[in-house]
Amino acid sequence: MNQIFDFFFTQYVEYATVDIVLEIVAVIFGFLSVWFSKQNNILVFPTGMISTIIFVYLLLKWSLLGDMMINGYYFIMSVYGWFIWTRKVDEFHVTPISRTTNKERSLSVGIFIATLLFVFVVYKTFEKWNDWVAYVDTITTAIFFVGMWLMARRKIENWIFWIIGDIISVPLYFYKGLTFTSFQYLGFTIIAIFGYLAWKKHLNNNQQTV
Repeated sequence: MNQIFDFFFTQYVEYATVDIVLEIVAVIFGFLSVWFSKQNNILVFPTGMISTIIFVYLLLKWSLLGDMMINGYYFIMSVYGWFIWTRKVDEFHVTPISRTTNKERSLSVGIFIATLLFVFVVYKTFEKWNDWVAYVDTITTAIFFVGMWLMARRKIENWIFWIIGDIISVPLYFYKGLTFTSFQYLGFTIIAIFGYLAWKKHLNNNQQTV
């Protein structure tokens, strides 16, 4: 049992207790945010903002620039998403769940490519482009940037990007020594699958009603 515990958590011996507590709190609020997103609940944004603020602090402290940028972007897009989700499209309805348009697909490709270039430049500038983790970080950052933008616009395809990015992040964060965060992304993967199914059911029911 001790060997298993050491395998997963030995890296935390070098961490300050306050940082471990902050990571756990951020993980809890991260779970709440994804759960509220699955439920199509506006609380996805305030809970997500608490999680991302904590992670921005921790990741900056641990010099994980790509991950820090992802969370900083999450915070900004949470503000944008909060506005979009509560914006009324008519007198009685707010922005509904919908599928991406051709224009939004093109913008998604643009965001993905722009993010790849941006993260590459940042990593090169800070001399972090030095191993395979940097390559994976760049790709996952681009995936998550698109996923967050689509979620903020209440597009069902956002879940596909979350699922792909979460699956990659599980072993990646464990390799980085952030076991709690790795477990978080494992949970995110499961919730994202159910989130996609829930949003798809909601979308199909609305189409049938119309």
